[in-house]
Amino acid sequence: MKYFTFLLLTLVFTGSVVAQAYPRFENNHEIKFNIGQFLATSTVEGSYEYFFTEDTSIGGSIYADGDATDYNGNFGIGPNLRAYFGYMPRSGFFAEVFGLFFTGENEVNTSNLGARNSDYGTTALGLGIGNKWVTRSDRFTLEIHGGIGRNINPEDFQNAFMFRGGLSLGFRF
Repeated sequence: MKYFTFLLLTLVFTGSVVAQAYPRFENNHEIKFNIGQFLATSTVEGSYEYFFTEDTSIGGSIYADGDATDYNGNFGIGPNLRAYFGYMPRSGFFAEVFGLFFTGENEVNTSNLGARNSDYGTTALGLGIGNKWVTRSDRFTLEIHGGIGRNINPEDFQNAFMFRGGLSLGFRF
Protein backbone atom coordinates (compact mmCIF):
# COMPACT_ATOMS: atom_id res chain seq x y z
CA MET A 1 0.00 0.00 0.00
CA LYS A 2 2.90 2.39 0.76
CA TYR A 3 4.36 1.74 -2.66
CA PHE A 4 1.03 2.52 -4.37
CA THR A 5 0.59 5.75 -2.35
CA PHE A 6 4.16 6.85 -3.13
CA LEU A 7 3.66 6.12 -6.84
CA LEU A 8 0.35 8.02 -6.92
CA LEU A 9 1.83 11.08 -5.18
CA THR A 10 4.84 11.05 -7.49
CA LEU A 11 2.64 10.99 -10.59
CA VAL A 12 0.42 13.81 -9.34
CA PHE A 13 3.40 15.97 -8.35
CA THR A 14 5.22 15.32 -11.64
CA GLY A 15 2.10 16.16 -13.67
CA SER A 16 1.64 19.46 -11.87
CA VAL A 17 5.30 20.41 -12.35
CA VAL A 18 5.16 19.67 -16.09
CA ALA A 19 1.95 21.65 -16.40
CA GLN A 20 3.65 24.71 -14.92
CA ALA A 21 6.87 24.47 -16.90
CA TYR A 22 5.53 26.10 -20.06
CA PRO A 23 2.97 28.88 -19.78
CA ARG A 24 -0.10 28.69 -21.97
CA PHE A 25 -0.62 31.74 -24.12
CA GLU A 26 -4.33 32.26 -24.58
CA ASN A 27 -4.45 35.77 -26.06
CA ASN A 28 -3.27 35.03 -29.59
CA HIS A 29 -5.18 37.82 -31.36
CA GLU A 30 -4.28 41.51 -31.20
CA ILE A 31 -5.89 44.59 -32.70
CA LYS A 32 -4.02 47.90 -32.81
CA PHE A 33 -4.66 51.54 -33.58
CA ASN A 34 -1.76 53.63 -34.87
CA ILE A 35 -2.18 56.71 -32.72
CA GLY A 36 1.17 58.20 -33.79
CA GLN A 37 0.19 58.22 -37.46
CA PHE A 38 -3.18 59.71 -36.57
CA LEU A 39 -1.66 62.55 -34.55
CA ALA A 40 1.01 63.32 -37.14
CA THR A 41 -0.98 63.15 -40.39
CA SER A 42 -4.65 62.45 -39.44
CA THR A 43 -4.36 59.03 -41.09
CA VAL A 44 -6.58 56.36 -39.54
CA GLU A 45 -4.71 53.04 -39.44
CA GLY A 46 -5.77 49.77 -37.85
CA SER A 47 -3.87 46.50 -37.63
CA TYR A 48 -4.51 42.89 -36.70
CA GLU A 49 -1.88 40.43 -35.52
CA TYR A 50 -2.14 36.69 -34.89
CA PHE A 51 0.56 34.84 -32.92
CA PHE A 52 1.01 31.30 -34.15
CA THR A 53 4.10 30.74 -31.97
CA GLU A 54 5.48 32.62 -29.00
CA ASP A 55 7.95 34.54 -31.18
CA THR A 56 6.32 34.66 -34.65
CA SER A 57 3.18 36.39 -35.87
CA ILE A 58 1.34 37.23 -39.06
CA GLY A 59 -0.92 40.20 -39.53
CA GLY A 60 -2.25 42.93 -41.70
CA SER A 61 -2.81 46.68 -41.76
CA ILE A 62 -5.32 48.94 -43.41
CA TYR A 63 -5.29 52.72 -43.48
CA ALA A 64 -7.23 55.61 -44.93
CA ASP A 65 -6.27 59.26 -45.30
CA GLY A 66 -8.34 62.20 -46.49
CA ASP A 67 -5.41 63.69 -48.41
CA ALA A 68 -4.75 61.68 -51.59
CA THR A 69 -1.46 63.53 -52.19
CA ASP A 70 0.09 62.36 -48.90
CA TYR A 71 3.38 60.45 -48.99
CA ASN A 72 1.66 57.03 -48.86
CA GLY A 73 -1.53 57.96 -50.68
CA ASN A 74 -5.07 57.93 -49.38
CA PHE A 75 -5.68 54.19 -48.93
CA GLY A 76 -3.46 51.22 -48.19
CA ILE A 77 -3.75 47.58 -47.24
CA GLY A 78 -1.11 44.91 -46.73
CA PRO A 79 0.18 41.87 -44.81
CA ASN A 80 3.22 41.45 -42.57
CA LEU A 81 5.23 38.67 -40.96
CA ARG A 82 7.08 39.36 -37.70
CA ALA A 83 9.75 37.62 -35.66
CA TYR A 84 10.25 38.67 -32.02
CA PHE A 85 13.63 38.58 -30.30
CA GLY A 86 12.75 39.72 -26.76
CA TYR A 87 13.26 37.92 -23.47
CA MET A 88 9.52 37.82 -22.89
CA PRO A 89 7.42 35.86 -25.39
CA ARG A 90 5.46 37.90 -27.95
CA SER A 91 7.09 41.19 -26.99
CA GLY A 92 10.35 43.10 -27.21
CA PHE A 93 12.39 43.85 -30.32
CA PHE A 94 10.99 42.57 -33.61
CA ALA A 95 11.83 42.53 -37.31
CA GLU A 96 9.18 42.33 -39.99
CA VAL A 97 8.67 41.79 -43.70
CA PHE A 98 5.69 43.63 -45.13
CA GLY A 99 3.81 44.18 -48.33
CA LEU A 100 1.61 47.17 -49.07
CA PHE A 101 -0.78 48.10 -51.84
CA PHE A 102 -1.68 51.78 -51.75
CA THR A 103 -3.48 54.30 -53.91
CA GLY A 104 -3.13 58.05 -54.20
CA GLU A 105 -3.06 61.05 -56.47
CA ASN A 106 -0.25 63.00 -58.10
CA GLU A 107 0.00 66.49 -56.62
CA VAL A 108 1.84 68.02 -59.61
CA ASN A 109 -0.54 69.75 -61.98
CA THR A 110 1.04 69.89 -65.44
CA SER A 111 -1.23 71.81 -67.76
CA ASN A 112 1.28 71.83 -70.62
CA LEU A 113 1.12 68.02 -70.99
CA GLY A 114 -2.62 68.01 -71.57
CA ALA A 115 -5.22 65.97 -69.73
CA ARG A 116 -3.97 62.92 -67.89
CA ASN A 117 -5.10 60.71 -65.05
CA SER A 118 -3.16 61.57 -61.92
CA ASP A 119 -4.54 58.71 -59.79
CA TYR A 120 -2.23 55.79 -59.13
CA GLY A 121 -2.09 52.43 -57.40
CA THR A 122 1.18 50.75 -56.53
CA THR A 123 2.60 47.87 -54.55
CA ALA A 124 5.62 47.91 -52.25
CA LEU A 125 7.64 45.27 -50.40
CA GLY A 126 9.76 46.21 -47.42
CA LEU A 127 11.49 45.54 -44.12
CA GLY A 128 10.80 47.06 -40.74
CA ILE A 129 11.89 46.98 -37.12
CA GLY A 130 10.27 47.96 -33.86
CA ASN A 131 9.70 47.25 -30.21
CA LYS A 132 6.59 46.10 -28.34
CA TRP A 133 5.80 46.39 -24.63
CA VAL A 134 3.05 44.32 -23.01
CA THR A 135 1.30 44.71 -19.65
CA ARG A 136 1.55 41.95 -17.05
CA SER A 137 -1.99 40.86 -17.79
CA ASP A 138 -0.97 40.25 -21.44
CA ARG A 139 -3.95 42.36 -22.57
CA PHE A 140 -2.65 45.81 -23.57
CA THR A 141 0.34 46.67 -25.76
CA LEU A 142 2.37 49.68 -26.80
CA GLU A 143 4.41 49.43 -29.99
CA ILE A 144 6.77 51.69 -31.90
CA HIS A 145 7.88 50.66 -35.38
CA GLY A 146 9.31 51.91 -38.64
CA GLY A 147 10.19 50.49 -42.02
CA ILE A 148 11.18 51.22 -45.57
CA GLY A 149 9.91 49.59 -48.74
CA ARG A 150 10.58 49.60 -52.45
CA ASN A 151 7.79 50.36 -54.89
CA ILE A 152 7.54 47.51 -57.37
CA ASN A 153 5.84 49.46 -60.16
CA PRO A 154 6.26 53.19 -59.52
CA GLU A 155 4.88 55.79 -61.88
CA ASP A 156 7.21 58.43 -63.37
CA PHE A 157 6.17 60.97 -60.76
CA GLN A 158 6.51 58.60 -57.75
CA ASN A 159 9.46 57.93 -55.51
CA ALA A 160 11.04 54.51 -55.80
CA PHE A 161 10.95 54.09 -52.00
CA MET A 162 8.20 54.45 -49.43
CA PHE A 163 8.29 54.43 -45.66
CA ARG A 164 5.95 53.60 -42.84
CA GLY A 165 6.01 53.97 -39.11
CA GLY A 166 3.97 54.62 -36.05
CA LEU A 167 3.17 54.42 -32.39
CA SER A 168 0.38 51.91 -31.80
CA LEU A 169 -1.85 51.02 -28.86
CA GLY A 170 -3.18 47.46 -28.89
CA PHE A 171 -5.54 45.06 -27.18
CA ARG A 172 -5.08 41.28 -27.05
CA PHE A 173 -7.90 38.81 -26.83
